[in-house]
Amino acid sequence: MQLFDFLPANTALTFARPWLLLLLIVIPLLAYLRGKAGPAAALTFSSTTTLRAIGKQSAARAGKFLRALVFAAIAFFVIALARPQLGKSLTQVEASGIDIMLVLDVSNSMLAKDFTIGGQEATRLDAVREVTRKFIEGRPNDRIGMIAFGAQPYVVSPMTLDHDWLLQNLDRVRIGLIEGSTAIGSAMASAGNRLNDKHAKSRAIVLLTDGDNNAGKISPNTAAEALKALHIKFYAIGIGTNGVAPFPLQDLRNGRPATDYEGNVLYEMAPVSFNETGLREVAKIADGKFFRATDTRSLEQIYADIDKLEKSTVSVKKYQQYRDLFPLCLMTGAGLLIGQFLLVQTIWKKLP
Repeated sequence: MQLFDFLPANTALTFARPWLLLLLIVIPLLAYLRGKAGPAAALTFSSTTTLRAIGKQSAARAGKFLRALVFAAIAFFVIALARPQLGKSLTQVEASGIDIMLVLDVSNSMLAKDFTIGGQEATRLDAVREVTRKFIEGRPNDRIGMIAFGAQPYVVSPMTLDHDWLLQNLDRVRIGLIEGSTAIGSAMASAGNRLNDKHAKSRAIVLLTDGDNNAGKISPNTAAEALKALHIKFYAIGIGTNGVAPFPLQDLRNGRPATDYEGNVLYEMAPVSFNETGLREVAKIADGKFFRATDTRSLEQIYADIDKLEKSTVSVKKYQQYRDLFPLCLMTGAGLLIGQFLLVQTIWKKLP
């Protein structure tokens, strides 16, 4: 927070010797003593009623104003001693240039509720959104893009440094954007095409899926071979558990999750499984890494591991520019004293 709201952005008022500002405490003390003490009376009257009637109130006001000018001048001299400075900080960030494409499965099976967030039951997609958000927020200097896929890939966001906009698009990712099948190979190929900046220091794809490849024209193995040839790093994360979990009922009329009259997805306990062997093979072909996430905590740890593997190297340069204001304070204090002197010698001149 800056000291004054009217100062320009990245600008703040500081003092080189702020402890000298304690001398300002002496000024109200001097004003108190000056007002309390006075010279001994030359004449003594039994009553001042007559004198008060003929006296001028303006003379008293003039004396207070002249004293205020002196005290204000002293205050500016004290501030000048503290050496006020108007500073501006400039920061230059040089990032290493890592490009990351996030590839998120939004097939119907991602509605299975075998994850928890804050102790509450959550779908796989909810957990992916929550952890992906933290991952994006932790990499402010990298270009990140996002693809959602079901039966076909859909570009949620191209490569961008505008992470606020990216997170807004992440919140809009939901089941039903694309048909419920799973085209893993097509999604991998689409992500590889988006990572076309060969000048980037590192390019990586993070795939999150809970199913087998059952759609698309490109097989995951073929896409993995292409990623290896393009020197794109590949991280595959398998989402979900093996066993029984709340699973969405399927509407036989359209193949989508069945809902009630209020639009809520209907669930039933059903067996769930994951083809770990197939995704491990894809990661091996791409010369990448495979991770298994069976709960939110393990998913967070996987993202943390990937974050370490793809760590950005950031060079930060800071510049500070200062303009001393003590000459201005000295001139202001001197101007107040000169003004007080001129007033005393002219319109408010004292006669002996």
